[in-house]
Amino acid sequence: MQFASVIHEGENCVVRREGDLLRKLEGLSEIGVATPLSMLRQARIANSPAISTADVRFRPVVPNPSKIICVGLNFHAHIEECDQTIPDYPVLFTKFATSLIGAEDDIVLPPETSRLDYEAELAVVIGRECRRADARQARDCIAGFTVSNDVTMRDFQFKTHQWLAGKAWDRATPLGPYLVTPDEIDDVGDLQISLQVNGEIRQQSSTRLMIYDVYQLVSHISEFTTLLPGDVILAGTPSGVGDKRQPPLYLQDNDVVRVEIEKVGVLNNRVKAEAKG
Repeated sequence: MQFASVIHEGENCVVRREGDLLRKLEGLSEIGVATPLSMLRQARIANSPAISTADVRFRPVVPNPSKIICVGLNFHAHIEECDQTIPDYPVLFTKFATSLIGAEDDIVLPPETSRLDYEAELAVVIGRECRRADARQARDCIAGFTVSNDVTMRDFQFKTHQWLAGKAWDRATPLGPYLVTPDEIDDVGDLQISLQVNGEIRQQSSTRLMIYDVYQLVSHISEFTTLLPGDVILAGTPSGVGDKRQPPLYLQDNDVVRVEIEKVGVLNNRVKAEAKG
């Protein structure tokens, strides 16, 4: 199954994808802590006509997660381009719900940065409360997967040893368009992932090359914090980021960024400079 949080005729609603059309789910306004996967699966279809995707605005697939936990340095080639060593434990940092935008929304380029960078990533959405799960139990905690772009202000990221200031800017992290349940994906550990800027391929890899797979990440994270339905884990980016190219290639006003993950979906976002003042 595939689900999304959308706006239709001014109303927030949850939809289920049926081919090229969307069907509203009765009584649900968004995917999140109040909608575990069991509820999404069992929700009744509203007694209303099917909707075209052209008639909705996609919100972040989880608009208000209680937690967004991100993973750095989780692909071998990205570690090499960053001149780092393989970590003995996942490198973790956070974002806030205000960072998120929908699958077709504009990525905000704030006037304070001159080093706006992209990072294509698979995102994991939690489907039920999860604490101290081992890798096997982690499978049952996952509601599904979606596409993300961990947009980063590199000049702010490296102001200190902590990355938060470069990672959590408002309206800069696309997430969506659909929550794709695990039964629709044969092997989440072997999916093609790519990113293009204005049609030029900048990143191309496979989740097969992750150091920590999605189940290991859920296990590690749930050891120290309770994961709740709707919590989001961004599982790390492959090599090819703009900051490590020679010369560096940062995102500019009006650039179009496309992120695609096999069997999961596509993000298409334009970069828009934010006016000063």
